[in-house]
Amino acid sequence: MSKLLLFVALTWLTGNPFIALIVLLIILYALDRRFIGLTPSIFKPIQRARRLARLRQELSMNPHQTSSKLDMARLLMERSQYREASQLLEQISTVMEDSADVRAELGVCKLKLGSLEEGEQLLLEALELNPRVKYGEPYLRLAEAWADTEPGKAIRYLETFGSVNSSSCEAYYRLGELYARLGQKEEARRAYRETVELYRGLPKYRRRFERRWAMLARLKG
Repeated sequence: MSKLLLFVALTWLTGNPFIALIVLLIILYALDRRFIGLTPSIFKPIQRARRLARLRQELSMNPHQTSSKLDMARLLMERSQYREASQLLEQISTVMEDSADVRAELGVCKLKLGSLEEGEQLLLEALELNPRVKYGEPYLRLAEAWADTEPGKAIRYLETFGSVNSSSCEAYYRLGELYARLGQKEEARRAYRETVELYRGLPKYRRRFERRWAMLARLKG
């Protein structure tokens, strides 16, 4: 009802329902980006492309600059270009052998490229180097990777992630998703309820980052 009233008001102000609809969509998008985060950013891909172009130029002049390679690999992962990112991370890992972060990122690339066992091994090695590497995110990535072929293993990884990062609404939401895939509807609903309850107990500064998962859980719970 509030959106309808806003649309009517905008139509009255602009004198054109088409323009009013565009303005309304822009307002809703801005509010979502500011407070919820369900919609993707329209600016990030542009910023990412510019940054990648600069890094490619830097590496053409200095091919052995490890920090630039690492930044570039991470940007490529954000763009789902895992093969190129994997090649860079393999080069970096020979220099930064004891880096849990680098090993974890290489493991994620291997998972995304379909090498599940190799990716799993790399992520477990990263966790051995640092049990809290990336706040336990390797467990989440392993759960996602094994969800279709070995859901039982995926749930174990996800439950471990929840114990490592107990303030993560995403962990509980994804646990609900896995239970739903297995047909365990009551367990799925329980996980969605726990997502919402966890969100309510979070401090304000954390809520913005977890709001998306709480809203999705409300819709499914």
